[in-house]
Amino acid sequence: MRGKKAKLAGLALIGGGLVVLAWTALVWAWRDPVTSVYTMLEQRRLADRFEALAADPRLSAARSGHVGAAARRLRARVAPGDPIGRLRIDRLDLDVVVVEGTDDASLKKGPGRDRRSSFPGEGDLVYVAGHRTTYLAPFARIDDLRHGDRVELEMPYGTFVYEVAGARVVGGHDLSVLRRNGREMLRLQACHPRFFATRRYVVSARFLHRTRPGHSA
Repeated sequence: MRGKKAKLAGLALIGGGLVVLAWTALVWAWRDPVTSVYTMLEQRRLADRFEALAADPRLSAARSGHVGAAARRLRARVAPGDPIGRLRIDRLDLDVVVVEGTDDASLKKGPGRDRRSSFPGEGDLVYVAGHRTTYLAPFARIDDLRHGDRVELEMPYGTFVYEVAGARVVGGHDLSVLRRNGREMLRLQACHPRFFATRRYVVSARFLHRTRPGHSA
């Protein structure tokens, strides 16, 4: 009887191990399906709210060239978790709403702008972080980006186009990547390597040009 129980216990452990391995493989290849459902629902809500922002004439004042003023108006009215723009990267097949803030709750909805950085159009560093394995994992393939790849950040007051200039791995607490440099640029950040948060993979992109609302980038 004891032998039978031991055998069943052994089979249960093996079965549990196989389940863990299968789940790890699933997340590695297709991202965590449980948290991804939450983010997909949030992204749908955020998309509707961003469309409303884009239609607000007070925020699309950049049509007359007042980009900085429009950026400051947007900054003044958004709170953590609110939509601020859309991030599009062809290389990653990515089209996602960006939210304000990089706190845990905000990043569960989508990539977030670090509030210590600037908004596009303010002439300084724009810093966006995102998950790599959970919550739809928008930056799962961030290390696939190559020099010269285009990155678009659509804001209510225009679409800002950047070009990848390089990437580097930094420590998890390295704040030098947030240092302002007085010129318009974009940085994207994700954990590195996948499933760990000990380091950060940071992609830097230089500003190319801006198109006005309603114009193609």
